[in-house]
Amino acid sequence: MSEALTPEQIRERIGHPVIDTDGHTTEFVPALAEYLKEVGISTDFNELFRGVLGSVADWYEMTPDERQRKHITKPPWWTRPMRRTRDRAAASFPRYLRTRMDEFGCDVSLVYPSTALGFFQLRSDELRRGGCRALNRYHRDAFDGCTDRLIPVAAVPTHTPQEAIEELEYAVVDLGFRAVVIPSYVPRPVPGFEQADDDVRRWAFWLDTYGIDSAHDYDPFWQRCLELGVSLGTHSQGNGWGSRRSPSNWVYNHIGHFAASGEALCKSLFLGGVTRRFPDLRVALLEGGVGWACSLFGDLIEHWETRNIRTIREELDPQLLDQAEFQRLAAEYGPVGPATRERIEGAVLTTPGHQKGRPSDDELDEFKALDLRGPEDIPDLFLPNFYFGCEPDDPMNVLAFQEGLWPYGATFNAVYGSDFGHFDVPDMTEVLQEAYRPVQKGTLKPEHFRDFVFANPVRFYTDTNPGFFADTVVADDVQRLIGPARDDG
Repeated sequence: MSEALTPEQIRERIGHPVIDTDGHTTEFVPALAEYLKEVGISTDFNELFRGVLGSVADWYEMTPDERQRKHITKPPWWTRPMRRTRDRAAASFPRYLRTRMDEFGCDVSLVYPSTALGFFQLRSDELRRGGCRALNRYHRDAFDGCTDRLIPVAAVPTHTPQEAIEELEYAVVDLGFRAVVIPSYVPRPVPGFEQADDDVRRWAFWLDTYGIDSAHDYDPFWQRCLELGVSLGTHSQGNGWGSRRSPSNWVYNHIGHFAASGEALCKSLFLGGVTRRFPDLRVALLEGGVGWACSLFGDLIEHWETRNIRTIREELDPQLLDQAEFQRLAAEYGPVGPATRERIEGAVLTTPGHQKGRPSDDELDEFKALDLRGPEDIPDLFLPNFYFGCEPDDPMNVLAFQEGLWPYGATFNAVYGSDFGHFDVPDMTEVLQEAYRPVQKGTLKPEHFRDFVFANPVRFYTDTNPGFFADTVVADDVQRLIGPARDDG
């Protein structure tokens, strides 16, 4: 294996900026508490987040037998690096983090909140919206004077389109944020269980992913995002639903969880026709990598080929079956025995339960929101709209750039996300080294590395806001990449 280069050596070789699309700040609670008090929220987070999906604080208070009996999802122990005090401080204090950016080999980082991921799921409108507003005001002030290299990301809750629009406007128009994060889904109680206790609500919920089957029409929210020049980051854990509900093993719950929530949102927006109606919308699905996206892209094309309305009608309709010929073959080759022979005539020849009535085209066509002429339309409704946040040590990252592997020569918008500030980055100075290692090994071309750490992040934000990187240290490089400002007049 090639010797690891220092961040300084890597920067000398590549000759272009590095933009990190997914750093994290660990909120300094004594300072955050003052902002929360202004909106009447306690900083007893164990109590505040009790029963919140994926953050089950009362797990720690139960005996092992109680956890197993109730099947309470195990949350993690100790999620912040502690051995390197300077790194721990950098994650908490943006002004200090800014002084170390050259040490990390990074020009600009988009820095996401950590506490917001819990605030998003609070059931009370007052707590959820108040918590996000307090958090956003805290980050606005904490990052003051740093935004030439550190761009804070505002938290926008989305329980309803109206809530989402109002909080988006507050964050962007009133507070001046240019980047926002929304939850990947809203967990909604199953009808009839709205007032159930926490133990029941942990199981009796469904995930609203804004597109197919949503409780609301979110089109006004997507439209307002475009009007305000906002590309959306999404960043919700998948712990606590699906197969990730082990009461004893958090690693079992954690592996693949961001990919699961990202895939759920991506499929929902795509099949719900959101990218058809809003072709300029850009959504980043962070921390889940790109491997699942490659698979999903191929699966969507294959499913259209076998489940489009024409194929269903021309190949799968039970009325197409030659009943007489089938009965003849059944009598000659089917299971023997008098009882069996008596049942051959009039046998059910398709799935039981599908015999009543004839489904309409609207019921059968699950791609109807996309108005597809054929599978060749799918790339244009998928590839430009979705960006995939990749941690630097993920060996699957190279798949995004292997155009020979995917239908229609597709490549995917993989973007570099350091995830610094969290447990999986014990040493911030090694992040760029890990991202560059595939180039040293020859599995990633230098031009693809440039797309990964620079060109794709730039396109994600400037497609909706050409001036996104104005007043940052990469402003000139960005302008050379995207070209002259558009004249829409």
